[in-house]
This record gives sequence, C-alpha cells and structure tokens, in this order.
Amino acid sequence: MRILYVHSTLQPPPTDLQTDRFHLLSAELEGDVLQPIWFQTPAEVEAMFGPGSYPVYTVGRFRYHWFLGSPHRGVRQRLATFRFYLGKGVELYRERKFDCIVAYSHMTTGLLAGAIKLLTGAKLIIEIVTSPEHVYISHSAKPTLRERAMKLYSDVCLHLSMFLADRAHFLYPNQTGAYRLLRKIRNSVFHEFVPVAAIQRDEEREKRERYILLVGAPWYLKGADLLVKAFLEVAAEFPDVKLRIMGFYPDGAELKAMTGGSERIEILGPRPHPEALKMIAGSTVLAAPSRCEGLSRVLLEGMAAGVPLIGADLGGIPVLVRHEENGLLVPPEDAGALADALRRMLRDPELRSRMGDAGYTRARALMDEKAYIREFAAMIRLTVEGEPVARVAPQ
Repeated sequence: MRILYVHSTLQPPPTDLQTDRFHLLSAELEGDVLQPIWFQTPAEVEAMFGPGSYPVYTVGRFRYHWFLGSPHRGVRQRLATFRFYLGKGVELYRERKFDCIVAYSHMTTGLLAGAIKLLTGAKLIIEIVTSPEHVYISHSAKPTLRERAMKLYSDVCLHLSMFLADRAHFLYPNQTGAYRLLRKIRNSVFHEFVPVAAIQRDEEREKRERYILLVGAPWYLKGADLLVKAFLEVAAEFPDVKLRIMGFYPDGAELKAMTGGSERIEILGPRPHPEALKMIAGSTVLAAPSRCEGLSRVLLEGMAAGVPLIGADLGGIPVLVRHEENGLLVPPEDAGALADALRRMLRDPELRSRMGDAGYTRARALMDEKAYIREFAAMIRLTVEGEPVARVAPQ
C-alpha cells in the first residue's frame, strides 16, 4: 500500500538507514514524506544526505520531499509550509495515487492533512503524540493567556482532525477519553518508533559514577523542578550521586536558581542524539516526573538500555513504566513521593538490576523496530480495507 506521511517536526531524519523508520517500513509499505527541515539551503541538505538528495531524498521505497525552513518560524514561513503541504500533497496524488494519509499531530498538521483528504479522497490517520488534555497548560505553574489560548486551539484542532480522520494512532489506550465526543474514535494503539536494536547497554555503569538523569524540555513540563526538590531531599544520604538534567531550556536561569547552587546538580544543554543515548545508558536511574506526556521516547530508550525508570503516573508513562516491574510510578506533582522512589532505588542495587533487566527484555520483545513496523502496517491495512467482518457460525 502507498501512503503520504505529513510530518511537522523540523528535525532531519537520521542518516543511518537502519534507524530511519521509513527505510524500515519499506518492507511493508511505500510512499512519500512531506518533511519541513531546519536547513536553509540545498547545500546544507546535500552535505548531510549526499549529492542529489535535494529536493527529493529516497530511502527504500519512500521519498522525502524537503521544505527548507528555520527553527524560528514566523507567520510568513508557516504559511509557506502550509502551502507546501497542500500543493505537494495534491501534486503527488495526481502523479500516483496514495491509499492513505498519515499526519503527525492533531494540530495544524492534522487539519492540513484533512484538507488533502478532502481534495484527494484518500483515507486519513491522525497520530496523537501528546496527552491532549494537559498540553500547553502544563508548560508553566500559572498558564499565561497565550498558553490558555493555545490549549483552546489544540482542543479545536483535536475535534476537527478527529472528525475528518478515519482512524487515530493512539500511544496509550483511551488517549482522548477526556473528551466526550471523541471516546469512540476508531484507533490503533502502539508505541512510537525508537531504534531499540541500535541502543547499547552499558554493562559497566554501576562501576563508574552514579547519577540520576532527566532528558527533555521545557523544564517545567518535564517536572525538572520536582526532581531537583526530590534530589535535594535525599542528596545527603547518597553523597556519591549526582543529578543531571539535559535539554534546551530557554528559562534555564530559573531552573538553575532552584538548585541552590548545589555542585552535584548539573544543568546540561542539548546534546546530539548519540551522546544523549550514552548518557541514558550510563545513568543509575532515568526519571520522568512529567506534567504532560504522550509516550516518552526517552523512557523507551532507557528501557532498551536496561536502565531502571521512575515516572509520573499520567499520560502514556504507565504503558512503559510497569510499577514494581521495570520501574516505579509516583503521583504527579508529588516531590515527596518522588524522593521516596529515588531513595528506594539508590539504596538497592539488586532492585535496580532486576528492574533494568525487565525493561531491557520487554523493550526488545514488544517494542522494537519489528513490532513498530508490524503495528504501523496493520493500522494502514485496517484503515484502507476496513475492519474484518466477524462471521457467525451456522446454528
């Protein structure tokens, strides 16, 4: 079957084909990817992906169609991106019909994918990549007027894109359950793509420095302040343990002020993905006390590296963090419970080992690349061909 994938992220895909999901999906599907990218010239694209990779880059049976942009997108560039989605989507359909459109996110990308559906007649799948009832209003302790307006816009987009869609891709069951009109949306539930097989386990991490790690941004949404508070509560009991917080934080000064000047708390900037994976694999505990979360890729990467997890009991986190199996769940917004979980993990190396092993096994058995390809292809087939009709045995 042939699909059109409408992407919203500006991050370029990996150059390693074994970690490019569309290259791997070529075993089951074919199609085109509309991909905005943060490079601003064709030469930058070709420097990364090779000569002739602009304006179209082919991996397996998929073609990336680039739209050059900037991380700091203004109104003019956003409108140009929208024209690219609509114009290129219809052009590709006329060139060769696709069976299904898949849109990453229910926001404007989902609405534009819905417009392409109306113009072409193809089926439509919307991927819900966050916890929609918490999005935007979880970015700060006191949501601003703009954040509240964006939450309203998100809810409007969610309803419109779901009404246009033939199916939704949920990261966890009942992902739109907070919305009465959306509780019966047809959906397929499976994890996001993570190249599990490419993630190495650090067998020596317990013999080196010990540190708790949080990866992600913005810091308030990811609960970094809760983790700092919890760490400061237990720090005196574990003088050899550090806390590291990694990500891009435009409000990093406020976060740093919360540390009280502790030399054992390191606020790190963003790192290239291979370096971030090494940091994850080397961590003693990987924490995600988030206030809003779909299905954290970082936690799945931690599982694949055999690292024990601590996560907030919300959104899709409990799908990955099985309490008492591969990690510990704590109530959202509860720094005291988070401190207790850290204390328990840091005191008990056998517990860490058991939980790390359980996550490692589960990630490779149920959430690796093969599982993703199987589930994604099944979702496309269900959308295009329809649900199988149950046959009633003759009496």
